[in-house]
Amino acid sequence: MPNIKSAKKRVKVIAVKTQRNKAYTSSLRTAIKKADQALANSADNKAEVVAAAVKKIDQAVTKGILHKNTAARKKSSLALRLNKSNA
Repeated sequence: MPNIKSAKKRVKVIAVKTQRNKAYTSSLRTAIKKADQALANSADNKAEVVAAAVKKIDQAVTKGILHKNTAARKKSSLALRLNKSNA
């Protein structure tokens, strides 16, 4: 534990931000898993679920949770699988 007052505050702030990032990452993974399951099972609402996952991915980029290239790769993969399942 740090002794300096500002360092103590940073520890607290980082803990709060870590919890927030962890919660957001968890919800992002859940959205991607739901999209994967919808595509695997050829569900009726697969386009809606994929769109929701893409929205979550975009929000993660703006919040700094994901790098933009990682997000582009994930979105591309989902779109490719959606197009294959529609064809």
